[in-house]
Amino acid sequence: MGRKMTEVTLEPAVPTPDEVQYLEDRIYEFNSSVTGIGDGEFLAFFVRDGERITAGICGNTWGGTCEVRQLWVETSQRHCGLGTKLLRAAEREARQRGCTQIILMTFAFQAPGFYSKHGFEVVATIDDAPRGHQNLLMRKRLA
Repeated sequence: MGRKMTEVTLEPAVPTPDEVQYLEDRIYEFNSSVTGIGDGEFLAFFVRDGERITAGICGNTWGGTCEVRQLWVETSQRHCGLGTKLLRAAEREARQRGCTQIILMTFAFQAPGFYSKHGFEVVATIDDAPRGHQNLLMRKRLA
């Protein structure tokens, strides 16, 4: 006998951060069980002005790869070296964790030149994501 199908109700929703994290945790559990690699850790650095975040980088490390998911600098603080400092801090931490590469995605209208200047190369391009633009997968190998 097969398993009984659970009744499913699909409705559009704005997920809470906890709900998104729940899904992330289940995917990580699956990936770790299949690969046998369970060294995943969050990675984050922030620049603050009092309680207010003015810049930050976050992502994770897992299985020898560092993935940068967000890098943001407040408009008034751009071109002052904060992005470079954050990226270098993440790279140092990734190396300490045994990573051999850093990957990230950026749009062509965001900062591919910034990342290229810091040793990243485009390894894949997705056209029309979003419409009329490109989404770039970039990688930097760590020696």
